[in-house]
Amino acid sequence: MPHHSRLSSFVLDCQVDDLKASAEFWSRALGKPVATLDSDGDGQYAELQTERDEPILLLQRVGHHSHVHLDIETDDVDAEAERLEKLGARKIEFVKRWWLMEAPSGHRFCVIRQQREPFGPHTNRWD
Repeated sequence: MPHHSRLSSFVLDCQVDDLKASAEFWSRALGKPVATLDSDGDGQYAELQTERDEPILLLQRVGHHSHVHLDIETDDVDAEAERLEKLGARKIEFVKRWWLMEAPSGHRFCVIRQQREPFGPHTNRWD
């Protein structure tokens, strides 16, 4: 069955106790207002405001070293993860509703559910 995917988000993984200062720094550095400082009520995520045709800019409080990873959004998480495995990626862990994966280069990324409607003209269709 065909499915679709596209680049969804750049996630700034921040090894910090309080995400607010990091969100404020990146907001000012990138010229993007803070959309939310605590979207889930647990202090784990903050989001900067982006336009509908731009990738989402998400900050995530983490327990590992700070780095940036990307998310690929799809209308079929398992099918997209399997497609990427065939290209050489490997599944690391299923977390809540998404796959944490690793590219052959060692870069980690996530395959997540579709975040924005509609997918639009820059979407890949995989048969």
